[in-house]
Amino acid sequence: MTEFSAGQVIWTSRLKDAYGVTVELEDENGKASVYEIIAEFEVQGRGYAVLKESDKDEEQEILRVLVSPDGLPELESIEDDDEWEDVSELYDELTFQDDEV
Repeated sequence: MTEFSAGQVIWTSRLKDAYGVTVELEDENGKASVYEIIAEFEVQGRGYAVLKESDKDEEQEILRVLVSPDGLPELESIEDDDEWEDVSELYDELTFQDDEV
């Protein structure tokens, strides 16, 4: 996969437009949790969302945003390790770009 750069990012709001500032997700055991939508962006034609579980002080999660056949955004895990690493590093770069000297 090609490395992403901050100049390729397009900020979006598909999830927030469709669902508001939070989404409820179910884990593989059927347990539902509410996540705050921190950021949404596209890079190289793929959409991504950064989420944080509302009531916990855990790390943020990055998921891929897809559009369902009925036009609503859906979330899926990023299974490819290289893609996840590229997107994670890109989000860090976008978030902490002012810290660089």
